[in-house]
Amino acid sequence: MNKQLRRLLPATAAAALMSAAPVHAAEKIQLTVYSTLQKEALTPYAAAFEKAHPEYHINWVRDAGGVIHARLLAERDNPRADVIFGLPVTDILSLAHDGLIEPYAPKGYQQLDPMFIDKNTPPLWTGLDMYLNVICFNTVEAQKRGIPKPTSWSDLLNPVYKGQIAMPNPTMSNTGYGYVHGWMQKMGEDKAWQFLDKLHENISVYTSSSATPCKMAAAGEYVVGLSTDLTGPFLKTKGAPIDLLVPNNETAWDIETAAMIKGSKKPDAAKVLIDWGVTRQAREVFGKLYGVVGMDNLGEGPPNSIPDGVKKAQHYDVQWSIDNRTRILTEWAKRYNSKSEAKGS
Repeated sequence: MNKQLRRLLPATAAAALMSAAPVHAAEKIQLTVYSTLQKEALTPYAAAFEKAHPEYHINWVRDAGGVIHARLLAERDNPRADVIFGLPVTDILSLAHDGLIEPYAPKGYQQLDPMFIDKNTPPLWTGLDMYLNVICFNTVEAQKRGIPKPTSWSDLLNPVYKGQIAMPNPTMSNTGYGYVHGWMQKMGEDKAWQFLDKLHENISVYTSSSATPCKMAAAGEYVVGLSTDLTGPFLKTKGAPIDLLVPNNETAWDIETAAMIKGSKKPDAAKVLIDWGVTRQAREVFGKLYGVVGMDNLGEGPPNSIPDGVKKAQHYDVQWSIDNRTRILTEWAKRYNSKSEAKGS
């Protein structure tokens, strides 16, 4: 080996080490992502994305849908978020109506189920997962307290459930609003308000988060938690004594979506995340957490998912729910806000 080669070896080795060294989070492109995704999803989603794109780092800002909706409206002149990844489609369409969403067609989005693609060209959003509103029913506490398992939504009006129900606050949680507008479109507004009046008598608390009622039911605080099939399967798999019920075999639903924020300061980086979200690699990660993810042949979702969830999704007019949202929620707050938990609880 000649002397010149020997002199080059240390520098070459150092360069190789530098190229192989991991990029520290502080040196990466920081993406601020607004989301309502379940806490359990944030870490695996970020890990999978950052493995595929190691030059990026996700900083999640997670909250209830209504809170994020209000924040985006307040920040419209100076967006603090770079991208939305996990916000219900009803919120996205409402934000689009206010001029806050930038249309974008992710690479390969046509491979998704049509239900997961906005009909505009280019689309305003692409779907990540679909969730159902369900009842988390604590079977152990129900037996102790002599409370029957509900088989219809009207069963929840029975006085035997008084003080035994937790429900998401519709003014703060899109899941909560999903219950309300779903019942209204099914029953008609007058009958739905009568239903809600009677249901209110049995409600113990309206929570700020959609996950909390199911967690309360799982812990035995209440027998019934109105929640989603995102939270319930995790808790049941961990051993919580709950059954996940879809009364009348029909329930409200929503699709959590990815979308561009108009005025995003990092639009190119935002597109990288949204593009990744429609790949099969990403959907395989989604499918470990949610039962319906808009792509075929990915299994049946996590353990204890609702079988044939798509078939239990109520048929209703999403645009009606958006157009009437403010009016309905204003009236709801006047009637029922006295049982809402304090913000930040």
